[in-house]
Amino acid sequence: MAPQLAFVGLGNMGRGMAKNLVEKGELDKPLILFNRTEKKATGQCLPFHTNQQIEFSQTLPSGKSVVVTTIEEVVSKSDIIFTCVGDDAAITSTIDTALASNPKGKVFVDCSTIHPNTSTELSKKITEAGASFVACPVFGAPAAADAGQLICVLAGPKESVSKVKPYTKGVMGRADIDFIDEPVEKALQLKIVGNTFVVNMVEALSESHVLAEKCGLGTEHLHGFVDALFGGPYATYSTRMLSGDYHKREEPLFAVDLARKDARHAMDLAKTAGTRMRMVEVADAHLVQVKEHKGEKGDIAAIYGAVRKEAGLKFENNS
Repeated sequence: MAPQLAFVGLGNMGRGMAKNLVEKGELDKPLILFNRTEKKATGQCLPFHTNQQIEFSQTLPSGKSVVVTTIEEVVSKSDIIFTCVGDDAAITSTIDTALASNPKGKVFVDCSTIHPNTSTELSKKITEAGASFVACPVFGAPAAADAGQLICVLAGPKESVSKVKPYTKGVMGRADIDFIDEPVEKALQLKIVGNTFVVNMVEALSESHVLAEKCGLGTEHLHGFVDALFGGPYATYSTRMLSGDYHKREEPLFAVDLARKDARHAMDLAKTAGTRMRMVEVADAHLVQVKEHKGEKGDIAAIYGAVRKEAGLKFENNS
């Protein structure tokens, strides 16, 4: 009999991952859905927005998902529990609540981007409670999550990882990177280091486009070069910058607070290892300016606006 699955955390990434579990996971039981929200001023855990979660459930095939209202229900009714939340505090709070609900025998699979040390602490707590833990951070934007094209990085005990792999490559993702029977922090180290490529790419594109505009080359010709030589995410971010998407959108694709969290983790990891991530330090300073200018709606692509402003241009382009 197939295990009962649950998915906790229905943000931009989580919704796409849950959708693919339902549509391609060959589940013989409805996927249990739960979302938590956090009151930013106090850190208090509040009930999720019931209507929003029911509406999401209704976008899935009929009878293939069910919304529950507490993490206790998730634990009591599930065998494998996927989590994907915003930061270290959110996942720690979620797991602490779950572990108060007789989790023995359950498999917790965390897809959040958190500090490797946090992952180690969670693994210890979960194991001591008689459950098992698999770290499964993912690479890819929300569009990749929706399309089932994520890259899943798995670490943990072989027996537990084997229970999770039927739902990664070919379901939520297009490829797996395995750290089977290796410490769970290895998966998060790769995720944190890997995310610096995105931060540095956005910084490089931003500086280059500003230089192209200031020196008279023109951003159109530079974009053509980027698209022809690099394509992929380089061309996507270049387009987002030049189209003005970086300052026009109401909901960020990669929120400034999450980008800064990833940058802090990378810089801390480097400091502990006795090195530095100088490009990340520069990008993080620009993200500070993004937060000041755009608030929580700021997107990582708005580094372009911060670099523009430093060069004497307007934060928002004229597109």
